[in-house]
Amino acid sequence: MNLHIAVLSGDGIGPEVTQQSIKILQAIAEKYQHNFIFEEALVGAIAIDKTGNPLPQKTLDTCLNADAILFGAIGDPKYDNNPDAKVRPEQGLLALRKALGLYANIRPVKAYDALLDKSPLKRHIIQDTDIVIYRELTSGIYFGEKSRNEAGTVASDLCTYSKEEIERITHLAFKAAQKRNKKVTLVDKANVLETSRLWRKVVSEIAVQYPGTTLEFLFVDNAAMQIVLNPSQFDVILTENMFGDIISDEASIIGGSIGLLASASIGEKYALFEPIHGSYPQATGRGIANPIASILSAAMLLDHFNLLEEATMIRKAVAHAIELEICTPDLNASGDYSTDNVGTFIEEYIADTEAIHINCGNIRVGQSTII
Repeated sequence: MNLHIAVLSGDGIGPEVTQQSIKILQAIAEKYQHNFIFEEALVGAIAIDKTGNPLPQKTLDTCLNADAILFGAIGDPKYDNNPDAKVRPEQGLLALRKALGLYANIRPVKAYDALLDKSPLKRHIIQDTDIVIYRELTSGIYFGEKSRNEAGTVASDLCTYSKEEIERITHLAFKAAQKRNKKVTLVDKANVLETSRLWRKVVSEIAVQYPGTTLEFLFVDNAAMQIVLNPSQFDVILTENMFGDIISDEASIIGGSIGLLASASIGEKYALFEPIHGSYPQATGRGIANPIASILSAAMLLDHFNLLEEATMIRKAVAHAIELEICTPDLNASGDYSTDNVGTFIEEYIADTEAIHINCGNIRVGQSTII
């Protein structure tokens, strides 16, 4: 398969982790005889610094002409710490989602057996957790009309949803559930919010089109509690934009590190793949950033194009790295594995699985050179 992939590495650790994903995709291309072409473009703080725009037109054109987008991270303290900044890195990502119609954000959350003790939650609570969160991405309060009075003492953000916006992501969530454990949980605040009541109405109407799939409802405050009390009860979580943003970040503690969580943002024509972590500026250039979320996002990219064997190979390589504790300090504080070491191990596993098995004895005793 030939794929033209736009690479928007962004800020902070974004370029470091994205480089590992490119390395892994190149290994996949060589092993399975594909042709992946990568084209770099600016986004976020680095784009503001160079062009004054967090999403330059050249970057948008690159994305519009690509088959898929591999995204890193955006954000910089000089904007985060300035409440008066008129232009912000995050505006670039929001504008990109809107321009490409990326209405559905898909975030898998999985508890790896080898990492059960790395989570702040107890082993018996998180064991067997395997969730996919479907978050609506281009509407709601993040995109609603915003206002502030002249004195700067009163502000508002309007939350608006249409039936059509709810329908399209709901169908995706139910189709995913039918291939999994046939359960969808709608997370909302229908006891208070009119938009949530519309969500319940529309989702309930659609649910009857998917016989055999159970629909449950949870208020978002209860859902936040249940995610840390009993996460294995969930299969597919469906929710609106802001609730999904919060819930999915909370769920990152299940795996033991936010550096494990991948995501896909898809629309009718375009698709973007990114780790859910931020730019983590304190770690920039130190070689400690966990690349696994970015690498698993690359696996989701392959899923999107129905390259299922290739995606499975990446996930097997990641699982093997985790099993052998070939992990960055967030997961293996006593190890000496850098961002590049982890990426190289996964790359070599894909290139020659048997050789990695033969040499894993050396790796187990802490040899930091990846063979």
